[in-house]
Amino acid sequence: MNRLHLQFYPTRRAARIACAIFCSLLISGSVILRAQSNTAPKFAVSFPAERSNVALDGRVLLLLSTDPSAEPRMQIDNSPRSQMVFGVDVDGLQPGKPAIVDGAANGYPVASLRDVKPGEYTVQAVLHRYETFHRADGKTVKLPMDRGEGQHWNIAPGNLYSKPQKITIAQDGKTFAVGMDQEIAPIAQEADTKYVRHVRIQSELLTKFWGKPMYLGALILVPEGFDEHKEAHYPLAIFHDHFVSDFSDFRTEPPDPNLKPDYSERFHISGYNRIQQEEGYKFYKQWSGPNFPRILVVKVQHANPYYDDSYAVNSANLGPYGDAIETELLPYIEKQFRGIGQGWARFVYGGSTGGWESLAVQMFYPDDYNGAFVACPDPVDFREYTVIDIYKDKNAFYLQGAHKQVEQPAERNYLGQTLATQRDMNAYELALGSHSRSGEQYDIWQAVYGPVGADGYPQPIFDKRTGEIDPKVAEYWREHYDLRAILEKNWATLGPKVQGKLHIYCGSADTYFLNNAVYRMEDFLKRTANPSYDGEVKYGDRAEHCWNGDPTLPNYLSRLHYNTMYLPKMMERMEKTAPAGADLKSWRY
Repeated sequence: MNRLHLQFYPTRRAARIACAIFCSLLISGSVILRAQSNTAPKFAVSFPAERSNVALDGRVLLLLSTDPSAEPRMQIDNSPRSQMVFGVDVDGLQPGKPAIVDGAANGYPVASLRDVKPGEYTVQAVLHRYETFHRADGKTVKLPMDRGEGQHWNIAPGNLYSKPQKITIAQDGKTFAVGMDQEIAPIAQEADTKYVRHVRIQSELLTKFWGKPMYLGALILVPEGFDEHKEAHYPLAIFHDHFVSDFSDFRTEPPDPNLKPDYSERFHISGYNRIQQEEGYKFYKQWSGPNFPRILVVKVQHANPYYDDSYAVNSANLGPYGDAIETELLPYIEKQFRGIGQGWARFVYGGSTGGWESLAVQMFYPDDYNGAFVACPDPVDFREYTVIDIYKDKNAFYLQGAHKQVEQPAERNYLGQTLATQRDMNAYELALGSHSRSGEQYDIWQAVYGPVGADGYPQPIFDKRTGEIDPKVAEYWREHYDLRAILEKNWATLGPKVQGKLHIYCGSADTYFLNNAVYRMEDFLKRTANPSYDGEVKYGDRAEHCWNGDPTLPNYLSRLHYNTMYLPKMMERMEKTAPAGADLKSWRY
């Protein structure tokens, strides 16, 4: 903000001249004055004892909307369409006692309540509740435990919220009272079906780390004839994905003829919801047909206090999720569902977060899997952390030139137009939660990849307000989770274990610039020797996020074909690499 420093003028005439100059500058816009905090609206947000008779911890999220089409809590995201959110932490908020949300609250996409324009709005408030964890590393932290919704604050069971109400904001500093007298109801559990089964176990490893009972779950898509062929033992493929409560890409009923077509802005196509139903039904027909591979497909449910999944690796902030999945959950599943239970008969695949996880799991547990099919992975080389080189760049928000700074993009559309900048993305997360508690992308990256900070929360890779990168944290990332760096450093021992197992696919116009890191990974893989990596890296020309290797179909279709594309390839590799005496027959019927 520019400031005009007024000096002492000895005469009234001089003072009038100074006033005239000042007023002229105001009119011309040369001086921008932000409303003082005492003119910003304030909101006194509380909950009644009927909702909780004890004090609560969490994040109060105040929402303002000019869009009457839905509740404000359903209109917050990092897109240009987002309505406004302002957040403050509360510790021990007593029933009936208000938390004040004012100009000091972090906001998005408007930075502060001081900057909200006068006018009519719909206001709503949500309390995203935190629990206290006394971890095994000696740290005590307050975090939002997932409650079956996949870490979404606006639908998390037990969160309190207010009914939307109309208000008029003026530049008078008025205080509005908002009562959170509603509570989000529990989510009903999905029932088992002929093809989809559900499991949930308490993890001893995670319970020990977090200091309270922690669970892992999974969805298992069982093959046709599973219940009839009791003698069969099956290969297993983990389809790494975000949190899911069902196999949305598997549908046993024809498409709903009464389904109202929607419009996909991402793929610029009408009726995409119907296309998804059609493809899900086609997959079911193939799955239940006579020639499709008989295999167990598993989607792991590992939502945790930071995100909707754990990235399937061990980490300082989340605990031993990698070991818990490998040594507790998978053996349980293979015992319950007659898995073969050997590395030659296990595979991993997935896209985006699931793509990174698939590659990481194949690397960190190389003998446990026989191949990874990796689509549009999260950054696999931190020299291209989207568009940021965390080792050389000093700032994550700007490209620094000789005499100017250029804002760094974070998301683009199919024409290459910037939809959000790095600064935007992180301002959004900072409004939703401090200390990496937003439940969003950059926060989970630093929670998984980073060390524990002195306060017990993840040590940031960069300051979310200024963008300044911490080089010490960057070195920690390189050593522990930079997949290209780890492969290159350990190729002599790791290379023979992953030879022929790495298959990477990415669109050259990935929405989040994830192709940049894949280029870097490919550069290394092409140089490998003794052994050569003997896998594949492919790109979809102009394809956006989630391109997974099919050059014959548009991305909006191929992204729905993970199973039908990769499972047959797994069968081929098993036939070539199975050890002598391996069971290649009992599951072929």
